[in-house]
Amino acid sequence: MTDATDRPLLTVDDLVVEYPARGFRAKPFRALKGVSIGIGAGETLGLVGESGSGKTTLGRAVLGLAPVTEGTITFDGADISHASRRVRQKLGRSLQVVFQDPYTSLNPAMQIGDILAEPLSVQGIGAKQSRARVKELLDHVHLPADALQRQPREFSGGQRQRVAIARALALSPKLIVCDEPVSALDLTTQATVLDLLLQIQRDTGVSYLFISHDLDVVRHLSHRVAVMYHGEIVEYGPARQVTERPEHAYTQRLLLASPVPDPDLQAQRREERRELLAAAG
Repeated sequence: MTDATDRPLLTVDDLVVEYPARGFRAKPFRALKGVSIGIGAGETLGLVGESGSGKTTLGRAVLGLAPVTEGTITFDGADISHASRRVRQKLGRSLQVVFQDPYTSLNPAMQIGDILAEPLSVQGIGAKQSRARVKELLDHVHLPADALQRQPREFSGGQRQRVAIARALALSPKLIVCDEPVSALDLTTQATVLDLLLQIQRDTGVSYLFISHDLDVVRHLSHRVAVMYHGEIVEYGPARQVTERPEHAYTQRLLLASPVPDPDLQAQRREERRELLAAAG
C-alpha cells in the first residue's frame, strides 16, 4: 500500500452535524461533535463504530447528504462544506459512493449497461465513449461482457456489489466513500469484494473512506483507522496498531465483538467482552 501524500486529499476539520429536534423547546440532536480526519491520495481510512456512533453521518456529510453545522470539509484543496447542488454535480467526477446494500442500490428496472452508463451521461460523455468505458468497467470488476444486457436480479449479492463498485469507478474518481459495502454479504463474498477493492486501489490510486462496524474487515485494507463513539473519534492511528493493540476500552470491545472461526476463541472473546462491559458499567 502507498503512503499518504503531504497534502491530504480530504480534510475534515472540527466537524459538527446537528439535526433539528422534535418537540417544543427540544434541543437539536448533535450527531457529530467536532470530528477531524484526513485522507491522502491512494490511502484508505477505516472508520469504525457501532450503529449510532456517527460514522455514516460523517460519510454523508462528506457527500453533501448531511448538514454541516460547524467546521469544514476540504476536498482536493476546495472547501465543500456547503457546496451548491451544481458544485456537487461537478464533484461527481472525483467523489463517489458505494452503499451497503447491493440489492437496493441498483435500479431493478434497468439493465447493467444502462446503470453503468448513467453517471457518464450525467457528466455529458458521448454514447460511443460511454460504451467503451462501460466495457472497461465490467472487465475491471471481473464481470462477463454479457452482463450489459442483464438486470440486477440475475446476479448474486457479490456480483451486484461489483456492479455498484463499477458504477462508482465510472468517472475515475479520486475518493470513494464505501458505506458498509460488504456487511450484507457472506464471509467468502466479503473477502472477494475486499480483494477487488485493494486491486482497484493498486491499479488506479483511488482513495477510500471505508465505513464499517467490523475491525477485522477494515484491518485488511486500511492504512489508518478512526474509531467513533457517540459522535466523537475516541481512537485514531495506524491500522495495525488500532486493530491489534487498541488502547481505548470501546475499541477493545469492538475487537472482541468481531467473529472468529475458532469456537473456543470466540467463547473466550465473548467472556472478555462481558468483563469489559461490566467494568465500564
